[in-house]
Amino acid sequence: MLAAPAAVVAVLAGPAGAEVLECWPPERPPAEPWHAALRRHVVRTGELLMVDDLVRWASDGGAAALSGAEGAFAAAPLYGLRGECLGILAVHDPRPRNWSAHNRQDLEDLAGVCAAELRQRAGTRRADDEHRGGARGEAQAATGAGVAGERRIRIQQERSELLLRAAEMLGDTSGLEQVRATVSDLVSGDLKPAYVGLVLLGDDDKLRRAVDATNGPVPLEEQVPLYALTDRWPTAQAARDNRLVSVPDRQTLVDHYDPHTVVVFDQMGLRSAVCVPLPGTRRPTLGTLVAAWDQPHETDVHERAVLTVIAGYTALAVERALHLDERTSVARQLQQAMLTDLPRTPGLELAALYRPAAHHDMVGGDWYDAYPVLPHRTEADGRTPLAVTVGDITGHNTHAATLMGQARSMLRQADVDCGRSPADALASFERANEQLHTRISGTLVHAHLHPRPHGAWLLRWSNAGHPSPLLAHPDRDTESLTEHGLLLHPGLAPPEGRLVHERLLEPGSVLLLYTDGLVEHRGRDLEQGIDRAAALLARAVADRTPLPQALDLLADTLAGPDHDDDVVLLALRVG
Repeated sequence: MLAAPAAVVAVLAGPAGAEVLECWPPERPPAEPWHAALRRHVVRTGELLMVDDLVRWASDGGAAALSGAEGAFAAAPLYGLRGECLGILAVHDPRPRNWSAHNRQDLEDLAGVCAAELRQRAGTRRADDEHRGGARGEAQAATGAGVAGERRIRIQQERSELLLRAAEMLGDTSGLEQVRATVSDLVSGDLKPAYVGLVLLGDDDKLRRAVDATNGPVPLEEQVPLYALTDRWPTAQAARDNRLVSVPDRQTLVDHYDPHTVVVFDQMGLRSAVCVPLPGTRRPTLGTLVAAWDQPHETDVHERAVLTVIAGYTALAVERALHLDERTSVARQLQQAMLTDLPRTPGLELAALYRPAAHHDMVGGDWYDAYPVLPHRTEADGRTPLAVTVGDITGHNTHAATLMGQARSMLRQADVDCGRSPADALASFERANEQLHTRISGTLVHAHLHPRPHGAWLLRWSNAGHPSPLLAHPDRDTESLTEHGLLLHPGLAPPEGRLVHERLLEPGSVLLLYTDGLVEHRGRDLEQGIDRAAALLARAVADRTPLPQALDLLADTLAGPDHDDDVVLLALRVG
């Protein structure tokens, strides 16, 4: 982003000239002449301006009348849908600085958002003016109309409350599914349409219907989920022409639109509709909001104003959701790329499971890993020492997923360089984390497994504040390996070093490593969650359940479908 500018100024154009809304530091004059000169320059040229050094720029003939101008300045014009200048967005730094390409993109993005907000507020003011004018007229009519007039006034009040709810509810949405459901609830509850839909325009100029995930798709969404912007559908016309399109009756569809529109409308029992474009910040339209009724319905000026304002709020929520979905998708791909295939290890059966948080914006840093360590120590029966890890990096965002990838690679390298024990590898990782300032924090269990006679394996592990691994024995109770040390955090490495703990894994034993998303949930005791996991694991071992199915059972039973954290499981069976 635009790091630490000293001031931000918005200049809004109006019918009586420019209305200047400034936010300068209190110790500086609020309206120096050079500020106004640069603002007029941007408004006059209509182009984005980025000046690294105002003094040098003025001396080179960049602009006149810049007396007292120092530091760096950047400004972008704000445009309306018809290309008119609504004003500018500007930032000032008292010291010269080199504006980067990223700074330019950030300023353009912010300007786009500000322009969209200004357009939205202008639309809201127009709707409010129309509403107040209509309300006054209806109030006067109510004097002589009695109950009917009072009813009309009540309807107008309800619609005003609807706009307030729309601003609040759509401002809190994140994913597209939530936006779709919120819009449907808002419009259906007040304007009483039989159907509310959302159609989004892709980069390929195709329109895609957003499916109602709660109630399931309707015939319109099932039969025509994707169509071209140029097709003869009223929703396509609204998006294409960037204007409200009204379908007051069935005959309008017959006369002006694709015959399939009539078929689908008849299947759904619809008789009228209105299609409102969704205004975008980077393109004229994002798609269309459609409301349809099961009877002839001519929308009045108040309903159109309400739907237009709701469409504006919806467009902002859609852009935010699309950005979040794209960012989350990148993080998910990064996580999946780091979760490599498990190695084939003679004498051990391995299985792993990764389930992302049910809430799409909760991207975490959970991971598992398994790889041969000290491969030159292969036993006569072909068994090779194995390293296994399950960890959880602090945070739920793209940065956490990135740090997870770094932690995984650093720990692997530590095992290669000084893998005498898991504690040595962990200590080497912590030194690198401190010296390289990667600022990685979280928890993990790192273990080495060494072949032993008669098919057994020696488990040696070090636990940095992670939930206790579970060890299910074939002929006795499941054991919780509670030995652990401090969690991972720069500057918190134990001065005496990490400790190594040992257990002998007999043939038939199953070791389970997991992250807290499996056992930790709001309103539930953590220890109870671990006890339930131990009981389920013991039952799976007794029944000789294949490990992949056992992990699915654990995740389904303990985390459930609506878990709010990533779930990672890594299990291995001896023999």
